[in-house]
Amino acid sequence: MEIRLNQFQKNLISENQWDFSDLKALFINCTLKKTPDVSHTKGLIDLSKTIMDKAGVSIEDIRAVDYDIAYGVYPDMKEHGWEKDDWPEIFKMVMNADIVIIGSPIWLGEKSSVCQKVIERLYGQSGELNKDEQYAYYGRVAGCLITGNEDGVKHCAMGILYAMQHLGFVIPPQADAGWIGEVGPGPSYLDPDSGGPDNDFTNRNTTFMTWNLLHMARMIKDRGGIPAFGNQRGKWTAGCGPESPNPEYRK
Repeated sequence: MEIRLNQFQKNLISENQWDFSDLKALFINCTLKKTPDVSHTKGLIDLSKTIMDKAGVSIEDIRAVDYDIAYGVYPDMKEHGWEKDDWPEIFKMVMNADIVIIGSPIWLGEKSSVCQKVIERLYGQSGELNKDEQYAYYGRVAGCLITGNEDGVKHCAMGILYAMQHLGFVIPPQADAGWIGEVGPGPSYLDPDSGGPDNDFTNRNTTFMTWNLLHMARMIKDRGGIPAFGNQRGKWTAGCGPESPNPEYRK
């Protein structure tokens, strides 16, 4: 689907005075639909992607369901009884990114099961440390995009963004956006006559989210990351030990 930016979005691109060309973004679409099936969440993701692309950002865009991701909270579940686990490949993409955006549809008022699995796997490596002995995700920013034809945009965003900041990601102002149709059965974001791609409220919020992610990532990168003072895991054991199943424990 070709994304048409509105005039305000085009003006922002042409007036942009910041250099984002060294930033990398990863979009993780947690749709239940494998490629190439139509994903309405991808439709909204593509709007944010288009803005970032025109701002010079390097982008990776994946559907988690296209990968064989095992359940669990360890880095590689093949070491814990699973025959296959593609998560280590996705984790490399996360660690290569400055910006991580989670996209999810709404089912029964909640984020998708695929989205919850992705968050659990991110949690499994949240206790790893960077070179400054901070948690692994420090210095990366995160946001989320939600679609559905039932209520739950803010509820889903609340859960996703809480989890991401708890794991160590930075959440800038207004780092979520979403679209829902009329409550009950009805058209989804990309369906004809849904009004989704032309919805001014959704376009505004997605635009704000995208630029705020870019600005925050730029500020953090220029600063050299989050200052390593008062937040170094290596200096505070917090009671974690070898007998604890908490993934934050690492030898």
